[in-house]
Amino acid sequence: MITSVLVANRGEIACRVFRTCREWGIRTVAVHSDADDNALHARVADAAVRLPGAAPADTYLRGDLIVKAALAAGADAVHPGYGFLSENPGFARAVLDAGLTWIGPPPKAIEAMASKTRAKELMGIEPLHAVTEADLPVLVKAAAGGGGRGMRVVRRLADLDAALEAARAEAHSAFGDGEVFVEPYVEDGRHVEVQILADTHGTVWALGTRDCSLQRRHQKVIEEAPAPALTPELTDSLYEMAVRAARAVGYEGAGTVEFLVAGDTAHFLEMNTRLQVEHPVTEAVHGIDLVALQIQVAEGHALETEPPRARGHAIEARLYAEDPTHDWAPQTGTLHRLAVPEGVRLDTGFGDGDEIGVHYDPMLAKLVAHAPTRAGAIRKLAGALEQATIHGPRTNRDLLVRSLRHAEFTTARMDTGFYDRHLPDLTKPTPDPYAPLAAALSDAHDRSRFGGWRNVPSQPQVKRYAMAGEEHEVRYRHTRAGLEADGVRVVHAEAALVVLEVDGVRRNFEVARYGDEIHVNATRLTALPRFPDPTAQQAPGSLLAPMPGTVVRVAEGLTVGAAVRAGEPLLWLEAMKMQHKISAPVTGTLAALPATPGQQVTVGALLAVVQPT
Repeated sequence: MITSVLVANRGEIACRVFRTCREWGIRTVAVHSDADDNALHARVADAAVRLPGAAPADTYLRGDLIVKAALAAGADAVHPGYGFLSENPGFARAVLDAGLTWIGPPPKAIEAMASKTRAKELMGIEPLHAVTEADLPVLVKAAAGGGGRGMRVVRRLADLDAALEAARAEAHSAFGDGEVFVEPYVEDGRHVEVQILADTHGTVWALGTRDCSLQRRHQKVIEEAPAPALTPELTDSLYEMAVRAARAVGYEGAGTVEFLVAGDTAHFLEMNTRLQVEHPVTEAVHGIDLVALQIQVAEGHALETEPPRARGHAIEARLYAEDPTHDWAPQTGTLHRLAVPEGVRLDTGFGDGDEIGVHYDPMLAKLVAHAPTRAGAIRKLAGALEQATIHGPRTNRDLLVRSLRHAEFTTARMDTGFYDRHLPDLTKPTPDPYAPLAAALSDAHDRSRFGGWRNVPSQPQVKRYAMAGEEHEVRYRHTRAGLEADGVRVVHAEAALVVLEVDGVRRNFEVARYGDEIHVNATRLTALPRFPDPTAQQAPGSLLAPMPGTVVRVAEGLTVGAAVRAGEPLLWLEAMKMQHKISAPVTGTLAALPATPGQQVTVGALLAVVQPT
């Protein structure tokens, strides 16, 4: 019997496994890097072990240190979570060799399927060994791991070498394995997968389908179960192939078999020999706890002959600290507050006040809604996201809400090219025009209590805010009757709540302040000084770091004085184990290039200057 589990992971998945362990009376052990010293998963575990010596980005890839931590903390089992070493057969063997229980599939099964190239060979599929014009477009893909890292779509042969190099670098950074391969890229297919669960007695469950077609950078954003609009015949075929893949490698535990569906044809993609990020939607519709079942399988218990029936529909949205309008650039800073309405499931690895750093994936949380119908689940999840309190760095919240309500999604006509087609429309800023006024009146209410009004006409008070990339100036007055502003009636104004009547309609504005960062309902603003510092202006064409990270490379042959075109890649930053392309903002001449490979940069650091033509 398992009594103590170490989770060889961090963040949301570690916290999620700990939750099940607590419910089952199992002691929990966390491991953490120096960067995660105060992370939520390290705080909530019964015991936590620091992993010394490794750089933060590589710490959770040190299987030797993790095994030592498990033994030192008295754990008798290890759960790998997802990502990092979860699909590393050598790590699984090391856990077993140390006399610990491995809560995952046998190392041989991981070995057979962890490499996507070997998995395809097992399923009778050959990767492309030589790419010609006739093969385009193709997808460069990491052989180990997933999560969109080490993946590039190539539409021109001239871009293939650069894509291979970037994919290898990302894969090695994220998984410790730089092997990549090339396969045909199916345009506008649907990403559909089957959750499987197998015990040690020969029973294999196919626990329904999931659709994960809405993706950015080949990483899933919105997932649902069951996958909509599949014929019974196609569903049965997917189940059969998934179970066949599991039996072919003697699988045990939880896993996922992924397919690309085009019309009524399913193309095998890979088998993930671990728990998936999107497993909660399967749990919701089947009324099960997959982590608890993983533990039971690891203890040798047998599954029932048939899996539980699916009921209703579930949808999950991944909330990221990122800016979809700027190539999904990850955002850092303090997550001051994260709260969602009752009735939806929230899985997160952050607590209020935690820092979002540069070393790891920018996912803040997963929100999951379950309802009797798909339409009900969509409405429930979109509403919960819209009403959620998210105070901190920019997020993809608005994009998620608009995606859920888009006609292609509500009618189940989405595919993996959804964001390629609709991103500009989905990310058009729609800030609340009255948010700056509410922020100003919130700040002014205290002053009004101390005689701020005057008995003679005077100039209005003026405040400036940055909102959705633009500056906004608001004006108001202190009077005997209270605060006044043109065009509205100020019904109530205090620090946390401002009530305005606009054209006869009363609206409430909840206001929260964190220094110069202000949140008014779901709108984020930054207070600006009344008199801007003229020395803070950057030269036209300045290219600033959109995130903290490391300059991994500069475009080949790029030197000061070179002619560049708007949108031309100049250099690449690595942050959160992903490489981000930094392109010329305008067409012109490269006037300065202070960035060098290996350089660590902070947000706003000057990378290059392009003198406009």
